[in-house]
Amino acid sequence: MQEQAGARGRRADAQRNVGAILAAARERLSTDPTASMQEVALAAGVGRVTLYSHFKSRTELLDAVFTQVMTEAEQALADVDLTGDEPAALARLIRSSWRIVEQSRLLLFAAQLELPADRIREYHHRPLERLESLIRRGRRNKTFRADLPVSWMVSVFYNVIHGAADEINAGRLTAERAPKLITTTLLAAFAPVTP
Repeated sequence: MQEQAGARGRRADAQRNVGAILAAARERLSTDPTASMQEVALAAGVGRVTLYSHFKSRTELLDAVFTQVMTEAEQALADVDLTGDEPAALARLIRSSWRIVEQSRLLLFAAQLELPADRIREYHHRPLERLESLIRRGRRNKTFRADLPVSWMVSVFYNVIHGAADEINAGRLTAERAPKLITTTLLAAFAPVTP
């Protein structure tokens, strides 16, 4: 009986430690993409041994944090109303997507430094499927251009939004200007071509 209680206590401690580590890593990496494991351990209030017992490397920790952020992002994007007029729905999706990217742009930068590009793109699978569905509907209704491959239009959306985050990180764009520029660019890129 005491052994079981002890094991439950250790599991509860381990879960608390993992939660504290993920929260600290998210906070630190969102302000300093180069934050070290030591800085994360300090912020989490755990020792390095504890940190490394749960996450063997910075890459593994970053992957776990990015998974958490993208899970929350997927939940938020699932609530975006994509019904009705396709350009208006696209504008809503752009605004919601940008809010998420803007909030986590330094974390995204950290991920880009360490995680393979395919892995980062993989995290966007569900949101990009939702976008693809909207594009296909817009093409059927002739509110979006039909002369470019859908996969290319999805890539344009992804790259414009992520490119805006890169431009802010580089100091060439302000966070205040980004939403309007992104929306204007993508609505123009998706607009039907007039003969």
